[in-house]
Amino acid sequence: MNKYLAEFLGTFWLVFGGCGSAVLAAAFPELGIGFLGVALAFGLTVLTGAYAFGHISGGHFNPAVSVGLWVGGRFDAKDLVPYIISQVIGGALAAFVLYIIVQGQAGFAGTGGFATNGYGELSPNHFSVASAFLIEVVLTAFFLIVIMGATDRRAPAGFAPIAIGLALTLIHLISIPVTNTSVNPARSTAVALFAETAALSQLWLFWVAPIIGAIIGAVIYKVVGSEKN
Repeated sequence: MNKYLAEFLGTFWLVFGGCGSAVLAAAFPELGIGFLGVALAFGLTVLTGAYAFGHISGGHFNPAVSVGLWVGGRFDAKDLVPYIISQVIGGALAAFVLYIIVQGQAGFAGTGGFATNGYGELSPNHFSVASAFLIEVVLTAFFLIVIMGATDRRAPAGFAPIAIGLALTLIHLISIPVTNTSVNPARSTAVALFAETAALSQLWLFWVAPIIGAIIGAVIYKVVGSEKN
């Protein structure tokens, strides 16, 4: 059970740290961290979480990553569903804790968007569903390529969490204006449960697109990274 607990805790940390920075600190009066700060927060949660739990569970913290690593031959199929369940529950608990915290603010007027992902009216810059789908597929594909490359036995040992954390930071810098950045169905699901918008109705995209992207990325790396080539 240790690896499932590690995935639970790692996903809790990712959602609490990443979405927490967006909800609590992104637009804080005068000292808000903005898009750059939120992007760094997501990258840092994965970097630190991977160092803390990577040796226990592999440090996925993301259903799309688990699916991609399974397709890429790096992950046992028997653990796929338990990992995804652990990730979704961990993320949801983190969002619930954030929900309790925000209610303690003076003049609390509701959760609003609550760092959710979306397209159309729920996109930060009102990008279409097609744009949202495409960017989530492409960025998740490259995220898997980075993960598989950085954790390849031929890669420099000990540096994978740094590469993966920086990749997630870059991903957020690119796509926060488009979808508020998902590339992680557990992260999207967690905050959508507590938002006051129609985020739940758009949640399908943030499961389908990242998983498709992860599969594409895994297949690409299996071809490019093959030692037989």
